[in-house]
Amino acid sequence: MNKYGVIFAAILPLSPLVMAEPMMYVPTGNTNEVVIIDLETDTIVGRIDGLENAHGLSGSPNSEYLVAGSMQMPQRGMSVDTEKPVAVSEKDHAAHHKAADGGNVKSAGESHLSLIHLKHGHVMRRVAVRGLTHHTAISPDGKTAVAVHSGLGGISVIDLDKMSVLVSIDTGEGANYAVFSNNGQRLYVSNAGTNAITEIDTQTWKRTGEFKAGKAPEHMVLGFQGKLLYTANTGDASVSAIDTKSGVTRQTYAVGQKPHGIDISADGRWLFVASKQDNSITRINLSTGEAKGAKLSPSPYHLAYLDRLKKLYVSSRKEAKIWVIDPVTLAVKNTIALGRGVAHQMVIRDE
Repeated sequence: MNKYGVIFAAILPLSPLVMAEPMMYVPTGNTNEVVIIDLETDTIVGRIDGLENAHGLSGSPNSEYLVAGSMQMPQRGMSVDTEKPVAVSEKDHAAHHKAADGGNVKSAGESHLSLIHLKHGHVMRRVAVRGLTHHTAISPDGKTAVAVHSGLGGISVIDLDKMSVLVSIDTGEGANYAVFSNNGQRLYVSNAGTNAITEIDTQTWKRTGEFKAGKAPEHMVLGFQGKLLYTANTGDASVSAIDTKSGVTRQTYAVGQKPHGIDISADGRWLFVASKQDNSITRINLSTGEAKGAKLSPSPYHLAYLDRLKKLYVSSRKEAKIWVIDPVTLAVKNTIALGRGVAHQMVIRDE
């Protein structure tokens, strides 16, 4: 096998997962699974196992796969297809977020991405990458995936047709999150340790720009029509609205301490932000700049908004649950008990 070869996963398939209802797929970290939630009823309808401490998960309407990262540390000297993984501790996970304070944790040895085939409902393939993967992204055409290696300060780009690494790119200390432009011609990577966003041309996979953000930018979301990029800045409790054409910050919004998850309504009217440290969520009206906040405890973490059902989903960093929030009042409408684990990068499929 070449260095970045494909590993087939010997995992028993579940029932096919082609469903008409909108579904949300939620990696739950060291439980080594993805939870499947029917968003019409807000009930768990399945679980996909065979993951390895997945925090990052991404999908595209044009891909038959979900791409999951791995935050498990291979043993020294063991190759990715034979190692006995050792789970990353809570302390080590927190260290991936310490780049804003000057820290940088190196990922030891190779790791891999797991490719979940939605029709068959299980992990179909694994692709070796150069280190632990925090978050992932898939291009709009479904042909390319990105693994963000926070400890290595860069990304791996994976060709999903060939199931191999196309290129590795260094972006900056504390690389955290990746977002494609709407047409897929640009990729944006946040770097918490340099307070900057790296712009990459996806035709050449060359770095073409660097945008200044707030302090320690991590999660991001592309704005309406792709003209603005919103970054959750964990170091100064703010969100930057960056013009993707010029790289200039057009607006800065104050939010709660340690903002993490961020999402936007399809019409570009509302921006939602979850802030872990002060147990709050914020909704910003992007037309007026008006902000509405609400307390949510403990430790609101990742979030995802579904326009069609007018539901905001927010996970907890400290408890195995997801809150279902009314986007207008910000009141809790329901709670989805996961049973175990912590909900990380959530993916909604609503085709």
